[in-house]
Amino acid sequence: MEDILEKADAQVAESIRKLSRATSAMADAIDEGVGVIKRAVKRSGDVAEELMDDTTQRVKRHPMEAMAATLAFGLLAGAFIGWMMKRR
Repeated sequence: MEDILEKADAQVAESIRKLSRATSAMADAIDEGVGVIKRAVKRSGDVAEELMDDTTQRVKRHPMEAMAATLAFGLLAGAFIGWMMKRR
């Protein structure tokens, strides 16, 4: 009987060690995933900032073309929205 209890105790201890290793591996994987997401968010923020700076400079260099493009886009968007509402 004592031999069975010792084997059961050893098996429980081994299971706990395996579970601990698996938990640690999962925590490491989660930490790595969070790091990847943080870097991606930072990069996308940097890209958005560069796009805004580029757009600002382009508008400053070519204000009339920017206004014409904005007007054309607004007219097209308005026509499309009007057409969509008319279809209903």
